[in-house]
Amino acid sequence: MKNIAIASDHGGFNLKDKLKTYLVKKGFKVKDCGAFSEKRCDYPQFAYALARSVSLGKYKRGVLICKSGIGNSIVANKFPKVRAALCYNPKAAVLSRRHNDSNILVLGALFSKEKKALKILGIWLNTEFEGGRHIKRLNQIRAIERKIENGTFKKG
Repeated sequence: MKNIAIASDHGGFNLKDKLKTYLVKKGFKVKDCGAFSEKRCDYPQFAYALARSVSLGKYKRGVLICKSGIGNSIVANKFPKVRAALCYNPKAAVLSRRHNDSNILVLGALFSKEKKALKILGIWLNTEFEGGRHIKRLNQIRAIERKIENGTFKKG
């Protein structure tokens, strides 16, 4: 069985539940990192929980949803080994996987209603990383992460 984490704030709660149902039907074991209602809440705590679990390798992939997707993207990409991609259309989802090996899909509920979000998610889940010239770029990202982790980024 495939594992995946999912999280949202209040603005993405309804879309999250629909995506969760889709994932379960596709054979995924889904870890819901919250929110658990439409009650107003702050997105950073849920983005943190999900991105941390991907960063630590507990989940290979995750899905984050808030109203615009921007805040979740900012939080998730603070973590090493996370490549969160905000995708408003299927083409962006394809490129985020093929070229960047994204491991967190971020959706904005204001811009991706259920039908479009399901299409984006399906494409994102089924698109493989191309490798090739893109491996060099991922290695450069990893080198940047190492500089940040050990504090050498201040030196250039």
